[in-house]
Amino acid sequence: MKKVLIADDVHPVLLEGLKEMGYECDYQPDISLVETREIVERYRGIVINTKIKADHLLLNRTKDLLFIARLGSGLDIIDLDLAAEKGIHVFSAPEGNCNAVAEHAMGMLLTFANNYVQGDSQVRSFHWDREGNRGFELEGKTIGVIGYGHTGKAFIDKLSGFNVRVLVYDRFEENMTSEHSYVSFVDLKQLIHESDIISLHVQLNDTSYHMINADFISGCSKNFVLINTSRGKVVRTEDLISGLETGKVRGACLDVFENEKPATFTDYEKSLYSRLYSFKNVVLTPHVAGWTVESKRKISEVLLKKIAVLNENRPQMQP
Repeated sequence: MKKVLIADDVHPVLLEGLKEMGYECDYQPDISLVETREIVERYRGIVINTKIKADHLLLNRTKDLLFIARLGSGLDIIDLDLAAEKGIHVFSAPEGNCNAVAEHAMGMLLTFANNYVQGDSQVRSFHWDREGNRGFELEGKTIGVIGYGHTGKAFIDKLSGFNVRVLVYDRFEENMTSEHSYVSFVDLKQLIHESDIISLHVQLNDTSYHMINADFISGCSKNFVLINTSRGKVVRTEDLISGLETGKVRGACLDVFENEKPATFTDYEKSLYSRLYSFKNVVLTPHVAGWTVESKRKISEVLLKKIAVLNENRPQMQP
């Protein structure tokens, strides 16, 4: 019997589907990284989320691992070169949560533009300040989208009714097309020169690490709003704070952060994030953009389809 380790919470449809394919599922959603390394050699497949790093320490302990299924889109937690060297198939499911991320990014932007957080807090405190909560409209704005994968495209779709202009840049995509007349594909220089709002939809890699830094911010022609629902390390936090302090960054909508474990903050990080959290023109959420009831099921369904194709192409591996 082939065994799969489920190392995080998943929708039951994934367990049911894997069992139908002939796999025995070892469901351990609370397992730690250290514990996973100790037992990974027993499995033909593992299903992981962000807490399990499929690095060389883990992959070098595998024996017959056939696949790694990532619950989500980011592959920075997997040593892809070593996985390929060992013949391990790697699956992710950006199709499963791209709509959730796009809706979240849209919601954060509207929250910022209309002062929802401040207004809600003031009304609950019996404070009525209409003028102090006057917002701005998206209509007529230029929105730069960096990254034209599943989430970038989904976010662009959400903008269809707002009468905006969208500029798209993707370092790795060529011959890009869109069904939307309001979309133009440009180089990064034009995007940062013309955008009022910049939304990030990129993977974390060597080219995107600290992409948003002091040089990027100073190179923008307009005081812009930054949206980040991709990966925290794409933005250099210290430089973002400096941009917020000078007003070059008009505001920020952040679902992801360089360090997402407050219990591990150093004294410097406590000070850094305290400064970030103090800005009223910042909207913050705890890395939940792709974390919806619907996406939990969709991600499992996407992974099942990809694993099924692998099984179909490897009939000798059937039990």
